[in-house]
Amino acid sequence: MVKGANVGLATLSDNVDAVFVSLGWASPTGEGDADVSVLLLDGSGKVRSDADFYFYNHPVAADGSVHLLGKQPAGEGSEDRIGFDLTAVPAGIERVVIAASRYEGARFGELEDLRVTLADGSGEELLRFSIDDAGSVSAFIFGELYRRGEEWKFRAVGQGYDTGLAGLATDFGVDIDDAADAADAADAVDAADGVDGVDGVEAADADGEAAVGTGVESAVEVASPSPVPLVPQEDGEPLPGVPAPRRPEAQGEPRDAVRDETQGVAGGEPRRAARPRTARRKVTLPKTARASLAENESWRPARLFPVSALKSDRDRETRATSVLLSVMAQVPEFGRRLTAGFGAPAGRMETFTEVSLPHGDSPRRPDGVLRVERAGKLWTALVETKTNGNALRAEQVQAYMDIAARRGYEAVVTLSNDVALEGSPLVEVKTDGRRKHKVALWHLSWAEVAHQAQMLIRHEGVGNSAHAWLLQELLHYLQHENSGCHGFQNMGAAWVPVRKGIDDETLCQGDPRALEVVESWERLIRQVCLGLGGELGQKVLPVRRARRGTDPGERRARMADELCRDGRLHAEVLIEGAPGVLTVAADLRTGKLRTSLEVPAPEQGYPLNWVKRLVRRLAEAPADLHVETLVEGDGGGPRGTLERLRPEPADLLPKNGARITGFRLSLFKGMGNTRGNAETGFIRSVDDAVHRFHDGVVVHLDRAAARRSTAAAPAVAAG
Repeated sequence: MVKGANVGLATLSDNVDAVFVSLGWASPTGEGDADVSVLLLDGSGKVRSDADFYFYNHPVAADGSVHLLGKQPAGEGSEDRIGFDLTAVPAGIERVVIAASRYEGARFGELEDLRVTLADGSGEELLRFSIDDAGSVSAFIFGELYRRGEEWKFRAVGQGYDTGLAGLATDFGVDIDDAADAADAADAVDAADGVDGVDGVEAADADGEAAVGTGVESAVEVASPSPVPLVPQEDGEPLPGVPAPRRPEAQGEPRDAVRDETQGVAGGEPRRAARPRTARRKVTLPKTARASLAENESWRPARLFPVSALKSDRDRETRATSVLLSVMAQVPEFGRRLTAGFGAPAGRMETFTEVSLPHGDSPRRPDGVLRVERAGKLWTALVETKTNGNALRAEQVQAYMDIAARRGYEAVVTLSNDVALEGSPLVEVKTDGRRKHKVALWHLSWAEVAHQAQMLIRHEGVGNSAHAWLLQELLHYLQHENSGCHGFQNMGAAWVPVRKGIDDETLCQGDPRALEVVESWERLIRQVCLGLGGELGQKVLPVRRARRGTDPGERRARMADELCRDGRLHAEVLIEGAPGVLTVAADLRTGKLRTSLEVPAPEQGYPLNWVKRLVRRLAEAPADLHVETLVEGDGGGPRGTLERLRPEPADLLPKNGARITGFRLSLFKGMGNTRGNAETGFIRSVDDAVHRFHDGVVVHLDRAAARRSTAAAPAVAAG
């Protein structure tokens, strides 16, 4: 599409009751990012109340009409996905504005490949709008969905705002709180901790969705000029409801914060409207579990989902499917979190196992069935489960796709320990183009399931303590060694021959085994990000550099050639709140893992004070941490271990007076030899290396230097 163009969704697909909108961008440095937001507008072009404003602190509509699904790696950048159930959008809403904002002075013009795509309920992309003239703006309206009679249409907008998220929200009627000291409000609101140390349980709304937290109250600075004028028109008339340009606050006035009118219930009485800010809510790690009443350490607590009796793969698959589907049906927040990404509506969910469906001469028995009812309509998905590293079988998935198409079901969901790669489906299936009804094929890794459970019970909260307990029992089950639901745990058959080929220098470029290892490496890094993100309650995503190309297959082929030539695997990870990109490198020649992070030099002050401050902040970091001074030009700067530098920080200053640009912090670790997830395995060693670097180094760095701090406009990790 071009700027200003519009199209009716019904002309593109028959499956547009639910749609997915993805906002994407790429960053040359890998660190640039933005945050999506959605505003529901009535006939006046304004929100009905602040509750019609959805962003990272208010990501889900109680009626299921809007669900911010979060970021995922895509191409050379990241995509932020939003799920819309258009049948649930209230009748009084005429337009749905889809926007994004940047933070701390960052501008959209610094990003590349800005785009918005829209897909139907089966995940098939219907339209794309690319933006190449974003300019120096801090907020941007990519597009909007709007009604014309009974039909929904999409318009490619492309409007920029210099006033950031707060300015954009204000112009559409969201109330602004001018409290200058908003950033100093309470850090978090902890709920009762009566369930095995699970904290952060929040009040739920009537539909079971967790209420928006109001813990972190921070402000978004309002910049000067007014919004960039909107150019496109429709049918020769100006776009309806476009707000008139507003005059921003003068410099030096209090910073603004966006107010949300989310209501809660405490003891049956409505509470006063909360005022969540446009800064991200802080999260608290779980408190220490209560002391056990067991007489000795040999006693084991009774579990709701025992795993000791599991003997075969079939037992594991049957038990895992039943456990997961039952918890999804009983914990609305968890069930909705998983199914929203499949295009399911928000409604009453029921789950089934041991279902028999006719298929030719003999019936088929999928591992499970998901059904969601809303407004008399049913959404149905078949579930196929694999555990213990067993691979999905293409012919089995194909049969379920055929059954789903014939019976009018919406999706087939596969679950396994494998992690799907972008542009590379786990199983190849054929679709009959003659069929009008489309069936979507979605995949979940057990690592993703565990990640979502962790995010809810450790950081975001669920409706009540019983739901928290159920999720904790599910998480314990998934993490038990007998469950078979451990996520990606094998580097594949090519791992050993590739390592040997690198050792004896017989591995040649173009060897398909090198590509297999690169794909396994990408799956491993994605899983490490899921695990660390679940523990921290923050976005942790792999970085995709633009220089590596836009096609996933070409990017992996290039990495395979580099592996053959240099004997190294390389990845970059962006952790929300960290002052830089975490680099992970595995040198297969030396058997060493290197985790490192570059910290930029301060813009003001004296170099000697910089190095003293850095060493002081790393007082509790491992003594074997390597610190290297980065200087302008090709030559490297001074370096040494933290143990040696602590008494003499000045040793980090270059002798020739070269300008310091930053510091590189690195930890080295021996690499596991085996391809599996055992204590001595490569997978375990990479996971341990990343966690050790974060816990030993990143947490001690000055987070005020990070691009997102708790007192300024926020963002999430880039993909």
